[in-house]
Amino acid sequence: MVFYKRVKLTIYLLILQPLHGKSNFLKKNDFLSIHSLLQQPRKILITTHTNPDGDAIGSSLALFGYLKKTGHSVQVMIPDPDPRFLQWMPFHDNLLVFDKDKEICQVHIREADLIFCVDFNSLGRLSNAEHDFRQSSAKKILIDHHTQPAGDFDFMISNTQTSSTSELIYDFITDSGDKEKIDTDMATCIYAGIITDTGSFSYSCNYEKTYLITADLYHRGIDGEHIHRLVYDTYSESRLRLLGYAISEKLVVLPAYHAAYIALTKEELDRFNHQIGDTEDIVNYALSIEDVNFAALFYEREGIVKVSLRSKGKFSVNDIARKYFDGGGHVNAAGANSKLSLKDTVAVFENLLPVFQEQLNSVY
Repeated sequence: MVFYKRVKLTIYLLILQPLHGKSNFLKKNDFLSIHSLLQQPRKILITTHTNPDGDAIGSSLALFGYLKKTGHSVQVMIPDPDPRFLQWMPFHDNLLVFDKDKEICQVHIREADLIFCVDFNSLGRLSNAEHDFRQSSAKKILIDHHTQPAGDFDFMISNTQTSSTSELIYDFITDSGDKEKIDTDMATCIYAGIITDTGSFSYSCNYEKTYLITADLYHRGIDGEHIHRLVYDTYSESRLRLLGYAISEKLVVLPAYHAAYIALTKEELDRFNHQIGDTEDIVNYALSIEDVNFAALFYEREGIVKVSLRSKGKFSVNDIARKYFDGGGHVNAAGANSKLSLKDTVAVFENLLPVFQEQLNSVY
């Protein structure tokens, strides 16, 4: 037993203890200026992008827990509702939805001293809430891991090499000297953000630090198996049937271009009682086909066409989304909205394939 305890302590000192040190990249951002702003109690609003995913919600709620614990008055606002499979997270009851609670949200926006913008890089990602945020006199602070942040923010912590914004929140808390304040609830939110933005550690996580942080989250009491079940094993029957229909009836594979796509009309989504989040990850099934290096999902929602793009290797769908669909994201995962019809949006995608055929033939 004594030997076991000594081994356990040695592992902690060699692997987990280095995480107590300050990270170099934060010093290259506006960390010190942001840290100084938090030395006295503030009215703080945290917000994230429209159609919030696990990283958006996880990072927002983890930051909420931390700022509340350090004496600030804090509110979290999301532009539109998040998926049902994320609504179990700690602190979720504190979320306001702009599209549902517009007047209350506008009051919080006007009264905020500081606004933390997490997991998005342009106020344009706030949809209907964009105008109110642009009118706010509050200092706007970005914490994000997407490329090419817009000039909408007073201070920025931006690192595209990080697995997720949730991991950046962990860094932010640690570098503030408050790592001991990360409790199980905050750690749970951070872990949920990491696993959803890495596909349960299957992409965007080729960095040792991500796994060291994850180990420390377990050290702080998270239940990884339970979190995974809550995120991935809560499909409704209609969501599962939609997935089956999308793959069996709507999947188009274009072998000559190493590409595939799925396009779903509003009528098809209504047929399966589509709820927010039901189309999450469908595009990844198209990408999982052998020799498919570029995949897309298109679906109609609220008068626009939502576009999800995925790729393998060095083929950048971020560049594609920015140039052709007025969107953006990461090298291998990006999204956008199209004001064209579903048919015309798909046509844009198909017309791009010959242009990039040589790149798609060899993406690595």
